[in-house]
Amino acid sequence: MTKMEKFDVVVIGGGPAGCSCALYTARSNLSTIILDKNPAVGALAITHKIANYPGVAGDYSGEELLKIMRDQSISYGAKYMQAQVYGISMSESEKIVYTPEGTFIGKTLVLATGAMARASTLPGENKFLGKGVSYCATCDGAFYKQKSVAVYGSNQEAIDEALVLTKFASTVHWITNSKPSMNSIEIKNLLESNKIKHWKRTRLTSIQGDDQGVNSVKVKSSRESEEQEILVQGAFIYSTGSLPITDYLQEQIPVKPNGGVQVNNDMMTDIEGVWAIGDIRNTPFKQAVVACSDGCIAAMAIDKYLNQRKVVRVDWVHR
Repeated sequence: MTKMEKFDVVVIGGGPAGCSCALYTARSNLSTIILDKNPAVGALAITHKIANYPGVAGDYSGEELLKIMRDQSISYGAKYMQAQVYGISMSESEKIVYTPEGTFIGKTLVLATGAMARASTLPGENKFLGKGVSYCATCDGAFYKQKSVAVYGSNQEAIDEALVLTKFASTVHWITNSKPSMNSIEIKNLLESNKIKHWKRTRLTSIQGDDQGVNSVKVKSSRESEEQEILVQGAFIYSTGSLPITDYLQEQIPVKPNGGVQVNNDMMTDIEGVWAIGDIRNTPFKQAVVACSDGCIAAMAIDKYLNQRKVVRVDWVHR
């Protein structure tokens, strides 16, 4: 017989958003469970080094930082379970979450499954992930001061991230297979930078490296018959983009045209009693500290919602 457990708050996703939310709800004496597919995956978990999380100094990996967050939420009473969610159903009073490990019923439901739906598509991409391959220049750009890097992609994310890298890298090799829109001010600023070398109509074919990490990429231009090798220390890949992980919702929660779940200022979705936080919202600021902020906002709103208060109680936050 499948076990069934009831909680005030069921959080789907054990990343920084989910852990932050669970920390605050558990601390507010709301029974809380985190259902996490795999603690070793996700945008933060695969980050090789964190140097910009406020208050955390030193050489922490994303996985180490995430473990601190998870352990802290558990220490305040949140329950943690590794479980793959395959479906949900909702009524006004109950939100039911189905997993192979059991069925979990919550008075409220928090969606925090992120947007790490990017599959490895290039030879060497998965091998050197966290060792020179990155999907976030804002996170990792400072590690490439006065070094050469490659940026692959012609979408807006690639353009914005390449601009970030010009603040640090000595040379940014911008590799575009398709033609980017040339109308935006960001494109103009990018192409005017003396640090940019634009490889037009060129495909990134593989990422090369050794035990120390990435040391080059190979590219194939539509105008050349042979591959060329570009010496770089970092490769930032934006060719496939990323989409919020929402398949388990089975279209029961409204989403925006960009795939992100729609929320109000309190992080509640269009469905009463259901919140969405972190990268599942598909915001342009995919940072751990932003995800944690989402979690805190949602938790305080949930506390208010469950206790039917008109104002948010704040005295418990820092005591």
